[in-house]
Amino acid sequence: MPDNEEDKTRRELTKRLKAMQLEQQKRMLAKRYMTDGAYERLMNVRVSNYQLYNQIIEMIISAVQSNKFPDRITEKQLVGILERLTYQPETKIEYKRK
Repeated sequence: MPDNEEDKTRRELTKRLKAMQLEQQKRMLAKRYMTDGAYERLMNVRVSNYQLYNQIIEMIISAVQSNKFPDRITEKQLVGILERLTYQPETKIEYKRK
């Protein structure tokens, strides 16, 4: 029985290590293709909304692979991407009196 528990722990540690390595690769790629201001803003997004951060990273990876950004991504471009991803039309509330 102890061997089974040890194997389970080892698998869990391996899984966490792979996740950490993948996260590190994402950050290195972002740092390489973004200006310092844009990278700093992206790290702020990472802290506040991890799902949005993952969406942006995946977008950046695919854009870089397809050469959509010939230069480094600026903070202004990142803000534009953020606005597009988080846009929600303003709800309109109407009051009708009888």
